[in-house]
Amino acid sequence: MIDTLLLTATRIATFEHDRPLTHATGFFFEVEERLYLVTSRHVLIDEPSMHFPNRIQIELHTQAADLARSAQHSVMLYEDGKSRWQQGTDAAGEIDVAVLELDRAELPPSAVIAAFTPAHLPSDERAVEVGSSVLILGFPLGFHDTLHHLPVVRQSVVASAYGMRFQGQGFFLTDARTHRGTSGAPVVMRDHDADGEPLPWLLLGVHSGTLDMGERDLTKDESLGLNCTWYADILLTLSKRRPA
Repeated sequence: MIDTLLLTATRIATFEHDRPLTHATGFFFEVEERLYLVTSRHVLIDEPSMHFPNRIQIELHTQAADLARSAQHSVMLYEDGKSRWQQGTDAAGEIDVAVLELDRAELPPSAVIAAFTPAHLPSDERAVEVGSSVLILGFPLGFHDTLHHLPVVRQSVVASAYGMRFQGQGFFLTDARTHRGTSGAPVVMRDHDADGEPLPWLLLGVHSGTLDMGERDLTKDESLGLNCTWYADILLTLSKRRPA
């Protein structure tokens, strides 16, 4: 038996038609039986780096009894010239989170998926203290258990006041060693009140990337090792149905 947490994340590969571009991390979020893939917005589109994929592939387990069996599932990012994902903005600008609804009928019938739900969002921000131990679950540099197709976790701590927008932005900080490919990873904390439940974890946010100082002396000063994590409550807004 493995921790169900490991089945919430999936490895994302981005493509421009058949040309491979990048790798990243995504995870599953379910609202009223609708299933979404969550990742960083910059995984799906990033104007500064001229990153414009038109489809992605995600890896899905196909047998619960044999995690070595998996399948690649391709998802188009545009339909009739319009993006299929949802993204958001707030008073400070764009939020680096995107959600893409998945059609269950198109997934492998035996797909093994564990998904977070709104019940996994913290109901009391005061319970998440600065310095709290958290995990970042993903595929750094694409690295993972290639036999069982599972992600790895990095130990981290909450490095800024949880519930407060760091420097006015919609994220908080974590202190962890991270790499490219971790963008879009879920940041979670053990929910001891839910021990015995299938997924006893709190979903705190979505890992975006490292936060660096523009005035850092690259020859003298190491990177701070701090990361931006966008608050997970944005998923409640982004998972709302678009008006017809």
